[in-house]
Amino acid sequence: MSNSAEAPARVREHFHENARSFDDLYEDERLLQRLLRPGLFRRRELALEAVRSHEHARVLDVGCGSGRIGELVLLTDARSWVGVDFAAEMLELARERLARFGERAQIVEGDFLEVPLAGPFDVVLALGLFDYIREPEPFLERISQLCASGGSLVASFPAWSPLKGPLRKIRYEWINDCPIFDYDAQRVHALLQAAGFERVEIRARRSGLLAHARR
Repeated sequence: MSNSAEAPARVREHFHENARSFDDLYEDERLLQRLLRPGLFRRRELALEAVRSHEHARVLDVGCGSGRIGELVLLTDARSWVGVDFAAEMLELARERLARFGERAQIVEGDFLEVPLAGPFDVVLALGLFDYIREPEPFLERISQLCASGGSLVASFPAWSPLKGPLRKIRYEWINDCPIFDYDAQRVHALLQAAGFERVEIRARRSGLLAHARR
């Protein structure tokens, strides 16, 4: 494996090469996808539940990818959705998907730790983000800064599985040279509390951990 400074570039290259196939994983009209990847749909439902708990929510989607979650958020009464990602090819798909929502949808290309964002946001989503981050603390610190008092974060964290873990390592790191990282519930809870989230709920699933944390 290369050193950690090279990791973001390798992740970006992975999504450059696999944008449409990755986007296709979220095609929820296919029964097979629902059966094979139930975790994707569980985290989507928790995200929408969090959005609906606020009236006309302002939503920030960190690592928004192709805008699949953004589309569903904007079909609620959310006031606005801001998606941030550094993968240009994924964002092109998001622009196509969300064009009909006009000014309610804003897409920001760049490094989440550096791009200017006008908070606070009622709900912050980080779904599929922490899979690729070696040091999550700076990301969670900025998320906390952008999250409104009384607001919430919905985030997913991959957890090691004796069945899927080795397969993911082979697929991502050995074949695609894309680093991935795993978490456990204790670490996730500590990370979120250290970032300033007082109420933390973690749901353990076969596919990983799903956290709902509130300010």
